[in-house]
Amino acid sequence: MSTAPRSWARGVRSELQARSNPERRSRAASYFPTELEVYGVAAPKMREVLRPLARALKKDEPAVVLAVALAIVDTRVHEARQIAYELLGGRSDIVVTLDRTTLEELGEGNDNWASVDGFAVCLAGPAWRDGKVRDADVRRWARSRDRWWRRTALVSTVPLNVKARGGTGDARRTLSICEMLVADRDPMVVKALSWALRALVPVDARAVETFLGRHGEHVAPLVRREVGAKLRTGKKR
Repeated sequence: MSTAPRSWARGVRSELQARSNPERRSRAASYFPTELEVYGVAAPKMREVLRPLARALKKDEPAVVLAVALAIVDTRVHEARQIAYELLGGRSDIVVTLDRTTLEELGEGNDNWASVDGFAVCLAGPAWRDGKVRDADVRRWARSRDRWWRRTALVSTVPLNVKARGGTGDARRTLSICEMLVADRDPMVVKALSWALRALVPVDARAVETFLGRHGEHVAPLVRREVGAKLRTGKKR
């Protein structure tokens, strides 16, 4: 790779700025409030930036691509982080190298549900699913005082169970994290708990029913409503 990681990061930032949408940026302030810089770039436009970047780095070693991704994360631009997570998530040879320390570096500063979910679905969840991150590491996130790391722990269960994300089903690990956070009433954690349980329904509906029955009133009404609908109809609502 002839270009230094920070140069790649500056290029990504410049490409995103060129696709900035002020109206979309304004809506983002209420949709996912964040201290990260937001340009208001739609997902299809972000992929216009991602695709040539991925092609340019295709033959580079995992360590090189990881260095580029870390530099992109360090820009503290919301859309740039999404690109970094998808860039790494598209490289199975990189995901198998990710440990807790590296993941926490990549996820540091995530302060909104969109960034957290991209990070957890693309990187943290697959690394855990494939045994590169320990159960104890994810439990540590679930015990965090930071609401966003608690959400990360829950959303990381999704790739364990969703076939499109490489999941084959893992009720034990999923429910172990759900049990840790079932009484948490932070709205971002409650919504993530609902997602984690709904993702498990197609794999092991009985385990989800048992979980809801065992925890009773400790389960937030929104979770009980959405997961109950998923169990009855196969849909969120």
